Amino acid sequence: MNNAQHPRSGITLDLLGIPLRISQLETTQAIARSNLDKIATMKTVPTPATRLSRIAQARQQVIEQGTGLQAPLVESWIERSWKRCLAWGHTPSQQVAFEPVSRAQIQRLQEVNQPMLQAAKDELDRLSRAIAGTRYFALLTDAHGMVIDTRGEFDQHDARASRIARVGINLSEQHAGTTAIGAVLAERQPIWLHRGEHFFNDNTAYSCAGAPLFGPTGECVGMLDLTGVDVPERPELQHLAAQSARSIENNWVKQMAPALLLRFNWAGLSIGSDSDGLMGLNSDGQIVCANRAARAITGLNLQNAEHAGDVFATAWQSLFDLAPQQRLEVPLWTGLQVQIQLDDHTRTSTIAAQPAPVLKAIESDLIRRAMQQARGNVAEAARRLGISRATLYRKISPQKSGDK
Repeated sequence: MNNAQHPRSGITLDLLGIPLRISQLETTQAIARSNLDKIATMKTVPTPATRLSRIAQARQQVIEQGTGLQAPLVESWIERSWKRCLAWGHTPSQQVAFEPVSRAQIQRLQEVNQPMLQAAKDELDRLSRAIAGTRYFALLTDAHGMVIDTRGEFDQHDARASRIARVGINLSEQHAGTTAIGAVLAERQPIWLHRGEHFFNDNTAYSCAGAPLFGPTGECVGMLDLTGVDVPERPELQHLAAQSARSIENNWVKQMAPALLLRFNWAGLSIGSDSDGLMGLNSDGQIVCANRAARAITGLNLQNAEHAGDVFATAWQSLFDLAPQQRLEVPLWTGLQVQIQLDDHTRTSTIAAQPAPVLKAIESDLIRRAMQQARGNVAEAARRLGISRATLYRKISPQKSGDK
């Protein structure tokens, strides 16, 4: 066996009969350390100067040279937005002008969007308190990027703020270039962008967070934007914008005032937060509205007519007989289990119009299903039904007598 000797230390190393110089081992270790340093650098939050330098490099590659990004200097959606702006014939140096908005235009815009404005009012007030003192302000837009409401503090003498914080201003991507407004409406996702990530040079003083707003039937109806002028970068505002957007969507479902408003989540999880599903039914069991969580949990597509009986694998009429604060485990047709209760905002008396024999049949069917799923375990069946074992024993005793 020929062992190689280290030229300085004289130490030899042999691995599985293959000679390996210590110097080669040191080189391998050095490369590994270098790679780890690169990974650590990628995960480290860049300094403000480094961040702006990366943005400048990205602009040069995509906007000036017309090539794709050579490295992940900015988010991929920013590159897509820049390319859309270039396709429209925009150049970064052209001025962004906003036409005056008449009082009649503002009134028409607010009338058309009254349901969204009503749903957003309380949340925008709360949001303005959360961002107080940060020099960020909130903009609410419709699906076309038209501003329909504003909140928060900004310098009225700074034209960069006052020119966009006005109802009726068009901040769509085609008009204002890459901004949180246009990008969110195009990408349908929460975003954050800073300074030079905006397409037009006129807009590079802004830092913006944004999140889409989806209506009670699932369509994108607008977005919520948080903007600052010459402010420190605060990417955490993306989370705040998304959270506030979800609250607005939930408020909108509640203000629809359906015959029955159900609140639900996966079995085993607690109920009572904005992450719950909200679903509204009319008196015939037709689903008339649902929030984003409800659509995600059930796979709903309200662009098509959907019925509660097509979602919940149980007699849908029984949902109208839920008592306040009562929770019921119900299977979906997918086989997954959810727990349901009435939302505090709605309680219907529609069930009173149902004939008693029909209600009795529904109850019997629910008990039979629960007992089958619990494999005859009364305690487990009672838990699924949200009642005590004693109550369940009383209800199943007549059924057993009738079966004999």
